[in-house]
Amino acid sequence: MNTSLKGKTALITGGGSGIGRAAVIKMAEAGANVILLDRSPEDSNDLVQKIGEEHALHVTADVSDAEQMKKAIQEGASKFGGIDIVFANAGQNGTFTPLEHLDPEDWNSVMMTNLTGTFLTLKYSIPYLKKQGGSVIITSSINGTRTFKNFGFSAYATTKAGQVGLGKMAAVELAQFKIRVNVVCPGAIETNIDDSTNREEEKLKEITIPIQYPEGNQPLAGGSGQPEQVADLVHYLASEAASHVTGSVVYVDGIESLL
Repeated sequence: MNTSLKGKTALITGGGSGIGRAAVIKMAEAGANVILLDRSPEDSNDLVQKIGEEHALHVTADVSDAEQMKKAIQEGASKFGGIDIVFANAGQNGTFTPLEHLDPEDWNSVMMTNLTGTFLTLKYSIPYLKKQGGSVIITSSINGTRTFKNFGFSAYATTKAGQVGLGKMAAVELAQFKIRVNVVCPGAIETNIDDSTNREEEKLKEITIPIQYPEGNQPLAGGSGQPEQVADLVHYLASEAASHVTGSVVYVDGIESLL
């Protein structure tokens, strides 16, 4: 099974932390050059130094800003002579609250980062991928795709469902150019994404239906997964070992979403 990425260049959005950071490390270990696209250089510069500047580059961009994304992707492709792998991973949780209390500004912010950000990542990467084919992986979630019991997640879940639809449409559209597109749906993973979360607990009490799991809802691992476990899946989908896998949605949640 050929999982080497030697000679390939991978673009990872949200590459400075969490799942993105784990994927950067995994792909670099597999031999790829890596472009870390993140809003904060503080999160990425140390990782670039560890990997080595000859094989890693940080580019600063807000994934929801078209002009910033176009320039950042051009910069990364120019340094390494192209792009072969795209991991559209950047995202935010936003505000968790009942729909009637959700501010339009909060709704729009989540839509722009999670859904428009994924679109822009693909849009500006496709011209490079079309030159030799490649792999696109999108980070969605169990929320909005197989789980709907997390109350107040409406905006977030909507973007995650949208990413699945976008990924499948892209898979059909891009197959003729030898570009594969797959979607990964993590469950609870130990990352810092909760830092971008605003939970309006008192308002959530208005809509929450009590659901109890006396022995927990993660029977496989007994707790949340690790970013490295998602990165392992991303690495596989990026590699030639997955050469006939496209248009797929793969859950990495220790069966959490089936309970």
